[in-house]
Amino acid sequence: MIKFSRSTVLAGLILMSLGFNAQAVDEKLTLTGSSTIAPLALEMAKYYEKKHPGVRIDVQTGGSSRGINDARKGLADIGMVSRTLNDEEKDLKSFMIAKDGIALILHKKNEVASLTNEQIVNIYTGKIKNWKEVGGKDAAIVIVNKAEGRSTLELFLHYFKLKNSDIKASVIAGDNEQAVKTVAGSPNSIGYVSIGTAEYDSNHGVAIKLLPMNGIPASIETVKTDKFPLSRVLNLVTKAEPTGLQKKFIEFAQSKEAFDLIKKEYFVPIEK
Repeated sequence: MIKFSRSTVLAGLILMSLGFNAQAVDEKLTLTGSSTIAPLALEMAKYYEKKHPGVRIDVQTGGSSRGINDARKGLADIGMVSRTLNDEEKDLKSFMIAKDGIALILHKKNEVASLTNEQIVNIYTGKIKNWKEVGGKDAAIVIVNKAEGRSTLELFLHYFKLKNSDIKASVIAGDNEQAVKTVAGSPNSIGYVSIGTAEYDSNHGVAIKLLPMNGIPASIETVKTDKFPLSRVLNLVTKAEPTGLQKKFIEFAQSKEAFDLIKKEYFVPIEK
């Protein structure tokens, strides 16, 4: 059986989007930012374009910080930000489209079934260096951290009350898929990514598993019921009150019409 990671699907969607948009374009929309939201935004863009001939929607990643900066500077019509805006960003308009969580992931064959918050902190700060110290085999732990500008990093550090300088990383990953690929290809590694990404990939044959947190399974279901402790909202942001195509696309992204697309990407729709 052929196994597809979300990055493979993402690349395919980009190619399909380019092919579909070979027709004349009357209106164009550009979204940039969060790599967590990007696969969902591409699905939404493809769906919207089919229903609205003449519209082209380009989706580019680069992290939530890019989404904030591009929206603010007018380099993108819409920014994608996979967290709540902070006080310094409240000049932007924010529109929630889904909920997600952040999960610790291990290689599927790692026999460690759970970690306490203290153990996670001690692993990431280099106090615990070997899996045998937490019930695993005798092997050095490979720590996968996220790159600056990623909301996943910001939320992970905030939740565990850490600074990025505290982390003793072996590998720095950019987007979620890079972190997933690293863990799937390195049996002794640990990383943290979007629950939606991790659950999608693990259900499509990628060799990772999601760790529970505080005894609560890392899953879309526990995010949906607000039980999972490390959860977040996925936002679309604009520089000013949206108008025209910008407004129409955001309204579509928040509508029940988009719920199936959101669920397909392993996120939780925002019920109104």
